[in-house]
Amino acid sequence: MTVRLTLIAPALNSALREARFADAPLDPAGRAAAQSAAGTLHAGDARVRVSPSQRCRETARALGLGATAEPRAALAGCAMGRWAGRRLDAVAAEEGPAVAAWLADPSAAPHGGESLRAVRERVGAWLDGLEPGPVLAVVEPDVLRAAVVHALSLDDAALWRLDPRPLTATHLSGRAGRWNLHLGEPLAGPEVSTD
Repeated sequence: MTVRLTLIAPALNSALREARFADAPLDPAGRAAAQSAAGTLHAGDARVRVSPSQRCRETARALGLGATAEPRAALAGCAMGRWAGRRLDAVAAEEGPAVAAWLADPSAAPHGGESLRAVRERVGAWLDGLEPGPVLAVVEPDVLRAAVVHALSLDDAALWRLDPRPLTATHLSGRAGRWNLHLGEPLAGPEVSTD
């Protein structure tokens, strides 16, 4: 039996625009973009899951999935430790070598939180444990990257080489150990910017 998983990247918010390690609500532009995409998704009999972040929960609601979306701790974004709430450029100015280590080594967690490898392992365990059938999940970009890297058995360094655009769908079909991938389908027409 096959799992048909659709991973939705959330709409933009101030934290994403500022490269800030923070959970923040959707901004007006992000909310409007998600609402304009609401008619493009049909959950049908899919199990709907969501990252526990405010951004993902609000995106799910704006897309019309909020009533059935179940938050899953396994789909949480990377725990950023003492960098939480801070902008990447500010952290880099103060802790340049630590940021360089984090960017170069997926097993590094100089912030005292979670390494990217740990995120990939956590998300991979969730992915491998899915029951057959359709699943739709609104997830943080790093969770989406981790799912793709795990599904395709890529090196963890590939996490930095994937760039999910806001309000796009990435499809995985298959089962543990054998997945097929369809990347980056826009959820709406020209209203959704992919720039």
